[in-house]
Amino acid sequence: MILTGRIQDLPILRNTADGMYLGDAEDAVLLPAVEAQGLAADRGPISVFVYREKSGQRLATTTLPKAQAGEFTNLRVVAIRGGVAQLELAPGILVLVPHEEQKKPMEQGRWYVVRIAVDQDNDMLFASTRIEQYLDNRELSVKRGDELDLLVYSKSELGWSVIVNNKHQGLIHANEVYKPISIGNRITGYVKQVREDNKLDIVLQPIGYRQYIDVHTASLAKRLEARGFLPLTDKSSAEEIHAEFGISKKAFKKALGALYKERLVRIGEDGIVWMG
Repeated sequence: MILTGRIQDLPILRNTADGMYLGDAEDAVLLPAVEAQGLAADRGPISVFVYREKSGQRLATTTLPKAQAGEFTNLRVVAIRGGVAQLELAPGILVLVPHEEQKKPMEQGRWYVVRIAVDQDNDMLFASTRIEQYLDNRELSVKRGDELDLLVYSKSELGWSVIVNNKHQGLIHANEVYKPISIGNRITGYVKQVREDNKLDIVLQPIGYRQYIDVHTASLAKRLEARGFLPLTDKSSAEEIHAEFGISKKAFKKALGALYKERLVRIGEDGIVWMG
């Protein structure tokens, strides 16, 4: 079965003036001549994305999209027509966000995290910004400590809401963020805690690593843990510190002090020794 909105490997059925038909005797789709040109008729299956044009005609393309049906991605609004947003899923392929699938009215030129889906009535692709209704935490497929694929989709006073492994909803609390992140970023994270209501608390570093007060402390700890010793102290010059870490002497001393209080380092006359 050829599925709309999916990338699939399809065998060549026949060549025509319009292009190549892919599939089998029971179900076939056209790869237009502009893309089929130069492809050998006796070659093996071709990896294509299948979609329907505005007219309803089903086509295949070798240009792969930013997401398939059932997946989430970050797309830019290229036009608004009668309240319906048009997003570019791939070069030359638009996907529509109907008014009822917009959590808030969308604006031309802005980027939005959306879910790609297929309308069961007409087999046409559409997108939705109503992210939460497509996420399900009732039966979790992750546990504490698991590494995760995350897509950041919104920000609040609590922190950053993320899509977890294309299935679940999670939250990175604001005080757990030690590097710049933005809506639309794809990042790696880890399950810090599974709450009683199956809500997921997410962090950006593996569980077992200490959670430091700021990015400079975390960076210094990581460098020391990897090397065991650094020939710097709180008496080193600002130039030496900046050359090694790219931060000010004040920031370095604050980070070093935090690690010293936790008894993770020993400060000698010739440098810092990692004790953790």
